[in-house]
Amino acid sequence: MALPRITSPHAAGSNRTQQVMLQVLLATLPAVLALTWLFGIGTLVNLVLAGGMALAFEAAILALRKRPITFYLRDGSALVTAVLLALALPPYAPWWLTLVAVGFAMIFGKHLYGGLGQNPFNPAMLGYVVVLISFPLQMSSWPAPHSVSMLAGIEQIFGLTQLPDGWSQATALDVLKTNKSLTMDELWVQNPAFGSLGGNAVEWVNAAFLLGGLYLLQKKLISWHAPLGMLGALFVMSLVFWNGSGSDSNGSPLFHLFSGASMLGAFFIVTDPVSGATSKLGRIIFGAGVGMLVYIIRTWGGYPDGVAFAVLLMNLCAPTIDYYSRPRSYGHRQAERGFKLGD
Repeated sequence: MALPRITSPHAAGSNRTQQVMLQVLLATLPAVLALTWLFGIGTLVNLVLAGGMALAFEAAILALRKRPITFYLRDGSALVTAVLLALALPPYAPWWLTLVAVGFAMIFGKHLYGGLGQNPFNPAMLGYVVVLISFPLQMSSWPAPHSVSMLAGIEQIFGLTQLPDGWSQATALDVLKTNKSLTMDELWVQNPAFGSLGGNAVEWVNAAFLLGGLYLLQKKLISWHAPLGMLGALFVMSLVFWNGSGSDSNGSPLFHLFSGASMLGAFFIVTDPVSGATSKLGRIIFGAGVGMLVYIIRTWGGYPDGVAFAVLLMNLCAPTIDYYSRPRSYGHRQAERGFKLGD
């Protein structure tokens, strides 16, 4: 009889992975509520579309690979990938954009390397980067808070109409990157993209992801090493290169922590146990590398936010980081000395 090939972890039984994934989904609830309150029903539609597409892709690929479909669908990993992608995409992204992002994440980010537990890259970030590079116009179409009605939003998602120009606005990171004349104080007063600490509305979304991340830390589903490494490096980099409130300012540390996808990346992306580093020191180095790259891309790169690119670049470095940050094995040197004396 052929037995199903079950991936780790096994510590708490065959449903351990499912329990972890359900807790991660629960931790995204504050961000889902914040995005829905600010931008309307588009986030919920994205979640439904991305979740259904991810399960369909997962089932089809498992069937092609002749793997037990029901067993793997129940582990929840496909839904977690779909939810993280749906929360990162613009709330009223066209349905086909979600399809491309989810399909690439599931096929090339997960199953091409053997499935759950064997992917070297974070699947959600891989799918996000593909659509960001391929469809920059659609990926930059974020609506202004509280500006889109339910009917207009659904029509936009399914291509029945286009949102009015007045309903969309540049993000604070976009404005700061292209600013050449206004001081930070003037930007904060004159531009609606800026809020109290970071980007208008986005600062609340970051606070919601922070709340969800603290929940994961409290449940000990993630460790503090990678989030601290990322947020600490982003804070230090923005502090070192912060040149006040002049027109050439790169933004304050708090601005960078509460703008873009900082908190999403810190608590839900760099904590991925498969594509990230595994040792405690390695996780700190991995997170710090992501934080540094995020600031470099935001300030001197070609994109206003760089979380996805930074994560994928550090995914490439994770094996090397693990190699040089392995914890010391006690007794190893004594064993080597004994072997040489016996030889």
